[in-house]
Amino acid sequence: MARAIPIVSELGRKAPGAAPGAVLTALPPLSLYIHVPWCVRKCPYCDFNSHALDGEIPEGAYLAALRRDLEQSLPQVWGRRITSVFLGGGTPSLLSVAAVDELLGMVRAYLPLLPEAEITMEANPGTAEHGRFQGYARAGVNRLSLGIQSFDDACLLALGRIHDGRQARAAIEAALAAVERVNLDLMTGLPGQDMAGLERDVRAALAFGTEHLSCYDLTLEPNTVFAKYPPPGLPDDDQAGEMQDRVEALLAEAGLERYEVSAYARPGARCRHNLNYWEFGDYLGVGPGAHGKLSFHDRIVRQARIRQPERWMQKLETEGAALADTRELTADDLPFEFMLNALRLRDGVPAAWFAERTGLSLAAIQAPLRRAVERGLLDADPTRLAPTPLGWRFLNDLQSLFL
Repeated sequence: MARAIPIVSELGRKAPGAAPGAVLTALPPLSLYIHVPWCVRKCPYCDFNSHALDGEIPEGAYLAALRRDLEQSLPQVWGRRITSVFLGGGTPSLLSVAAVDELLGMVRAYLPLLPEAEITMEANPGTAEHGRFQGYARAGVNRLSLGIQSFDDACLLALGRIHDGRQARAAIEAALAAVERVNLDLMTGLPGQDMAGLERDVRAALAFGTEHLSCYDLTLEPNTVFAKYPPPGLPDDDQAGEMQDRVEALLAEAGLERYEVSAYARPGARCRHNLNYWEFGDYLGVGPGAHGKLSFHDRIVRQARIRQPERWMQKLETEGAALADTRELTADDLPFEFMLNALRLRDGVPAAWFAERTGLSLAAIQAPLRRAVERGLLDADPTRLAPTPLGWRFLNDLQSLFL
């Protein structure tokens, strides 16, 4: 049964099992994540909480439930300013302009949203959505993230995408006409993809002059169609690694720096919302299946909402809350959770942030820090926690030292 977070005495109360002496003297930045769970069709590689749409999106019921979800969350974040908002999915761009306008108006009414806040919406190419981008911008969206994946029609078909290369290009042009900040998602290691095909995809993306690219290796995630029925023509591990290296080289030539494992940006164009995740900031997650991390002066809590959209809406209507799980991070959890995120950044983070954002002394991880430096995986600079080029290449080995 879902257990609701208490709505009073969130500050000043030592939670059962809290790490002795773990006290936060300042709270980290706070972001808001809103999950929109519906897609036109579920892609065979996708393990996100997305659901194929049967008919129309129940916008009225969804927005009413989202309002209740936000309302029951307010006591946990009262007075804290929101630095970024991310509408993820699923396919948020299936929502009407009026629904997005109401949704963002709701956010502004309930939470102190910074005037310069980054507000991102994920969108998938599709002719029915392009005309909406201008409307989303008027509602307050100032960054669009497009799930392009590839410009190659054969690769898109193998991935189960509903768009083709022509629609992908049209979507990018429409996004650039609506907002200044646009991200393109590309996938590498696709069925039937060779190095020449990969280069064509990257050069096609660069031709639009966009400021941010997210490049992911296709992985066969558990509980997906591709995990059960792997598609033919996948490159082997060595080929996939060579593809990633080639992507980095091509983007570097074009002035985009790889600042995170899967993210490349021009100067000043890094995704502020995702940076907050990697820098172990806080985020309130609302919507079906949304996850969150919230800090209090004496503890850090992770939350997860009920995944199934109809059940999430029903629970909020009947009980006013739809938490599936809430878990307090222990002193044993925190070092790995912090380093798992921070070490994804090529430049790492200031060493002082470990104590500031976990409530633990840096002395708590001196032994693994020393081992990481001795193995050449972690920079020896005592003022930063940053991977070396070797640590970047063998990131899993570096992160596992902090388990």
